[in-house]
This record gives sequence, C-alpha cells and structure tokens, in this order.
Amino acid sequence: MLVSMDNAVRRASEVTIEQISAYAWIVWLALILIFLVIEIFTVDFTFLMIAVASVGGLVSSLVGAPWFFQLVIAGVLAIVLIFTVRPPLLRTLRKGEDPTLSNLDALIGLGGTVSTAFTKGVGHVKLANGETWTARLAGDSEDLELGDKVAVVAIEGATAVVTPVERTAL
Repeated sequence: MLVSMDNAVRRASEVTIEQISAYAWIVWLALILIFLVIEIFTVDFTFLMIAVASVGGLVSSLVGAPWFFQLVIAGVLAIVLIFTVRPPLLRTLRKGEDPTLSNLDALIGLGGTVSTAFTKGVGHVKLANGETWTARLAGDSEDLELGDKVAVVAIEGATAVVTPVERTAL
C-alpha cells in the first residue's frame, strides 16, 4: 500500500513536455500582457513588437505546435517586426513632433551680454532668454568688459562657453 502511494505521488509530481505544451497558452497570454504594460511606459514600439510576436506564439500554441517551435516562431516574428514594422512606426510618431529646441540645445547660438567683466577668461553673462550664467571664453580670446556682446558656443556642466560677437559698423 505504501509503495503504490509513493508511485502515485511520484507520477503526480512529474511534469511532462505534453503538460507544459498543453498550458503554454497561459504563459503566452501572461507574456503578452507584461509586454503591453511595459510598452505603455516606454512608447518605443519595441515591446509592442515583442507582444505581437507573442501573439504568434500563442496562436501556434493553440494550433498544437510543440513548445520549441512556439519559441522559434515568436522569436523570428519579434526580429522581423522590430526591423521591418517598428522603424516606419517611429517615423510616423515623430513626424508631427515640435522642431523647437529645448533645454541646453536651445542655448547654443543664443546671444547675450557680459554682466560681470571677464578676468582670466571667466565671468558672467546675461543671455537673451533672461538667464544669467557663469561663463568662460572659448579659445584664446581676450577678456571681455561689461556690456560686450557674446554668443554661446557650448555648455559644459553649469558653465556657458562663449565667444565675443564681432561688432559691425552701421
């Protein structure tokens, strides 16, 4: 009696490939949901492509394909979708994006006025957008005086790198 009960427990604890394949659709559904949730937060279309490829794995599971072929189908679909469908989707998404520069990119080329005279190539400038920045001179320019006009050529940390603007006669 004890031997037959031991065999029954052993048989119940053994998981076969057929059992895994029979319930693979649950795993595919879970993966699809996980990938869609990640896509909602990233909006990069990568996880959307993987979720659609997982739908291919789900369909192959429902058709009765072995689990190995389900993985191959999902993997191939993911690669194909990421390299063929994703790029046009990204171009379409970015087509209507605002071309206005922002943050540090907006400061490059912006004009300004020296608000503290430069000594040893360092001073302060008030930019055209109203912000006052610590600045240093680009290259071997001479020190600037209060009121001189400058243009921002780079931002390094919290310091604007500026160059003097040439004065023109009217």
